[in-house]
Amino acid sequence: MRVFEDYINYGSELTKIDSAKYIGDYAIRIQFSDGNEKLVDFKPFLSKSSHPSIKKYLEEELFSKYQIIDGNLNWNDYDLIFPIQDLYSGQIEA
Repeated sequence: MRVFEDYINYGSELTKIDSAKYIGDYAIRIQFSDGNEKLVDFKPFLSKSSHPSIKKYLEEELFSKYQIIDGNLNWNDYDLIFPIQDLYSGQIEA
């Protein structure tokens, strides 16, 4: 018996964050690997949260200390991180 497996290369690559710039007032301009750019406002999400580990990021100095790790925004060693799809849509749901 012969088994054939077809390989299909869809040419798609995972979308990642190439760069991010803190604009102020909890807004970050994000440039994605496919050339798309979004301005994401994190303030509504942070303000609505009642969890202390999220609420602490309303301290603007702490919020502005994000890094891009593995193509995603990351705060304080994965203490705060969002799905790429949400960032790509430009809206963070509370």
